Amino acid sequence: MDCPRWLPLESNPEVMTKFVNCLGMKPTWQFGDVYGLDPELLSMVPRPVCAVLLLFPVTEKYEAFKQEEEERFKDQQQEVSPDVYFIKQTIGNACGTIGLIHAVANNQAHLEFESDSPLKKFIEQTSKMSPEERATFLEKDESIRVTHESSAQEGQTEAPSLDEKVNLHFIAFVNVGGQLYELDGRKPFPIVHGKTSEDNFLEDAVEVCKVFMARDPQEVRFTIIALSKDSY
Repeated sequence: MDCPRWLPLESNPEVMTKFVNCLGMKPTWQFGDVYGLDPELLSMVPRPVCAVLLLFPVTEKYEAFKQEEEERFKDQQQEVSPDVYFIKQTIGNACGTIGLIHAVANNQAHLEFESDSPLKKFIEQTSKMSPEERATFLEKDESIRVTHESSAQEGQTEAPSLDEKVNLHFIAFVNVGGQLYELDGRKPFPIVHGKTSEDNFLEDAVEVCKVFMARDPQEVRFTIIALSKDSY
């Protein structure tokens, strides 16, 4: 059976903020671009930051690294907190939505929701499920799918067709219990990147993003987006 496919979401912070607001997250936190990786440009990002999204190209080098990483962690188990919310990606092109779910579900203590929020309801209904069960549940969630489709068509660039091969991928970085986690629905499990704190979280996440960039030095298609507390 073919896996379902959605239209890809553009790496546009306004589209992402509107997407989660349409699903009942209050606009007290907003997505915004990270314009550069040096300390001066990072200092312009509103704080606190509770999640970082990275959009990057899936290249042969990356796929080879991903395979090697998977093999490595099969041998040496990581310690992953049971508090980490992780969902697998079974829907084609849904990595933007998966990234947003990872960003929101792991920051419920910070974020605020409307009482009838479909996103909050989805997270609560799936809280005790396995990552695979959550993925199946998302396939059936009409409110998230419809919001994803309308958001995908709202970006500044024309949305590609459903069948067009998109080789850009979204992942999320979050701080759970003082550990920096990389959450990628294409991977079998979360990846632990060591200690972090609320104050240093953006800098720590960006250090991991730099490793992704260094792996493909010829590539320029990287975008970093931060979920920050709205300072206005």
